[in-house]
Amino acid sequence: MTLALERPFPGRLLDRPAVRAANRVLVVDDHRTFAELLSGALEAAGMDVVGMAHSAAQAVAMTQDLQPDVVVMDLQMPREDGLSATRRLRQVAPHTVVAVVSDHRDPDWVVRATQAGASAFIPKDGSLSEMIDIVTRVEAGQMLIPPSTFSTAPTFGNRPAPEDGDRPQLTRREQQVLDCLGRGMQVKGIARVLGIGVETCRGYVKSLHAKLGVRSQLEAVVKAQALGMLLSTHD
Repeated sequence: MTLALERPFPGRLLDRPAVRAANRVLVVDDHRTFAELLSGALEAAGMDVVGMAHSAAQAVAMTQDLQPDVVVMDLQMPREDGLSATRRLRQVAPHTVVAVVSDHRDPDWVVRATQAGASAFIPKDGSLSEMIDIVTRVEAGQMLIPPSTFSTAPTFGNRPAPEDGDRPQLTRREQQVLDCLGRGMQVKGIARVLGIGVETCRGYVKSLHAKLGVRSQLEAVVKAQALGMLLSTHD
């Protein structure tokens, strides 16, 4: 059950029904691979991704120009963080709602996001279906919080570096495929680069999903980054 909080925070927890589909979405994340994968997933779910921004300044400028229905905002970005960017874009686009995406799960971050003007708080390491559900249903005047936000799992943002035993054991070829996924490549491109058949490549991807315990390419990349299995995708 998703939690919806009425402002001002903290407030009474309310169950809210789905209200509308999010039509025009701007994705903001300095990790280009994550932004591209999330954009593709949102478009596949029927939303119109009008653009991607990779810095706070770019996000504010694009929001002012495009006036999207929803901005999906990463909280942790260099130079200016997502909370500051949220405050600024709420001024230039008062009818745009913001769904923040964070590595943190501490309730204090939910409070800070609400105070900045966000209308949803989504764990970055949550499921793809959960993320899409929140982006679809977010509206002004509330704070949507998926159940996984306050789970007992440690956050990616403050957990210690994982021990090798915490990482799934991959074959050399699986690691090569994972590295390609981390660069945002699709199955056909990976197969071509590695000199293997497309169906063989799909088999490696399925194996990665099983070993990582995920269901999508986006979730695989996010979890692999959290486990230290990929090089940074920051540009």
